[in-house]
Amino acid sequence: MRVEIWADVACPWCYVGRARFERGLQAFEHRAEVEVEYRSFELNPTAENGTTPIIDAVARQYGRTRAEQVAREERAAAEARALGLGYRVGGRVHGNTFDVHRLLHFAKAHGRRRTLMDLAYRVNFAEERSIYDADTLVDIAVEAGLDGAEAREVLKDTGAYAEDVRADERQAAELGATGVPFFVLNRQYGVTGMQPAELFTQALEQAWNNRRAA
Repeated sequence: MRVEIWADVACPWCYVGRARFERGLQAFEHRAEVEVEYRSFELNPTAENGTTPIIDAVARQYGRTRAEQVAREERAAAEARALGLGYRVGGRVHGNTFDVHRLLHFAKAHGRRRTLMDLAYRVNFAEERSIYDADTLVDIAVEAGLDGAEAREVLKDTGAYAEDVRADERQAAELGATGVPFFVLNRQYGVTGMQPAELFTQALEQAWNNRRAA
């Protein structure tokens, strides 16, 4: 059985939602027979990399006050910490994640996508280092077991793996995804948002039973 997960590494709810999914998966009897595939999704494809704090940028984007956005960040931090995930509030900057997604597809070609994604989440949320900085991305690529020089060449070549990212995003649109995290089970069931682990287990059981019946 296959589960596809559309996510953006800059999305706090994706960070938490994926961890909850994995808890739900661990409680699923047939977890060894589940193939998980990660797919790209940009929350803000028109964003430019800069130094604007994420709280100010997102508050402005959605018409919230700074206090309202800080409260949302604090909520996400609490949810993350409850799962044992690191999360700092206030130090991230706003940017465009297209290069990160291209590098994730490079990692996928070498069987290291999951590892690189874990590192990108850690760097962004637990350490508040910029995932929009090429040197940082090369560093975590090396940490993930990839060749640093090759990773840097991918980042320099703006066309490298670009179509792979766009293909993922087209599929998300075709499936009706307007936000992330977005989970698709066997192309039959969709789960959106930061759901409880128990709901993911139930969805997996339903998809499994429907697969067996079919």
